[in-house]
Amino acid sequence: MKFSRLIAVCLLLAVCFVALGEEPKKRPQVALETGGERKLGVVYKTVGKRKLEFDLYYPLEPMSTPCPVIVYTHGGGWAAGNRFGAARGSFATLFKQLVADGFAVASVDYRLCNQAGTVRMRDCVTDSKDAVRYLTKQSESLGIDPNRILVFGDSAGGHIAQMLLLSPSETLAGDPELAEVDFRIEAGLSWYGPCDFEDISLFNHDDRPDFRDRFGPRITGKKFTPEEKKSLYSEMSPVNYLKSDSPPLFLIQGDEDTTIPVKHARHMKKRAAELQAPVEILIVKNSGHNWRKVGAEIEPSREEIIRESLAFFHRHALE
Repeated sequence: MKFSRLIAVCLLLAVCFVALGEEPKKRPQVALETGGERKLGVVYKTVGKRKLEFDLYYPLEPMSTPCPVIVYTHGGGWAAGNRFGAARGSFATLFKQLVADGFAVASVDYRLCNQAGTVRMRDCVTDSKDAVRYLTKQSESLGIDPNRILVFGDSAGGHIAQMLLLSPSETLAGDPELAEVDFRIEAGLSWYGPCDFEDISLFNHDDRPDFRDRFGPRITGKKFTPEEKKSLYSEMSPVNYLKSDSPPLFLIQGDEDTTIPVKHARHMKKRAAELQAPVEILIVKNSGHNWRKVGAEIEPSREEIIRESLAFFHRHALE
């Protein structure tokens, strides 16, 4: 009897903890509300039993000609997040303005890295490239202009956006039905995304000697040789694909970011200067990751960052 009462008390406490908000709540998976036409859950490839999808948001005004499209790859450390991030925070503000300005936006899901090492960073990139291949292949039926595809991502998604922009379209092929599709990205924007995994010191914000290679397992998986590690780190580093005739790239990063330090933007800018490649950077003062303020208000503000982002897309797609 005493044991039964103990069980009852434990169950009651569990219910109370949930009622008090002690259990973490899952964020609802809600697509962006734009007031315009949307195609939600478009399947662009199937891997095993999993269908990979994107949501496509169309311009608010009726289209007389195919419209430019911005492919958005979400952040989350290559191991979290999804396409519904487009409906939250600064991303929602940016995308609502973009569809009002005549752009379509495709928010893409990709496989996420796992602890087993069966999904790695290159799979995230490969899936995202297949999404671009699908958009290109189906551009006529989707009503988008395959000659005006742009990319945007934040954090891990910023890295993926750089890879989509800079790496040759034929590399990192995935779905055999999409492998032969040739595409070109007109321009790319990265918010606080890394550019180089070979130079691990770039991930050390304050030059501590005990810094560790925190993202390495998501590149290599569980089993690898030193030669494989070197090759994989090189393959996943956007800076290695930069050329003098690369499409324009815009990097925006915070000077107090400890997740993806500002060193990455400066490193890419230095390489671009050597190659005379079209890379511009904007350093946000007092900003950590995700534009979190550190010590003082960020400068420029979130609103100004969004305006700079909009101006970049307008320069390379509408003007």
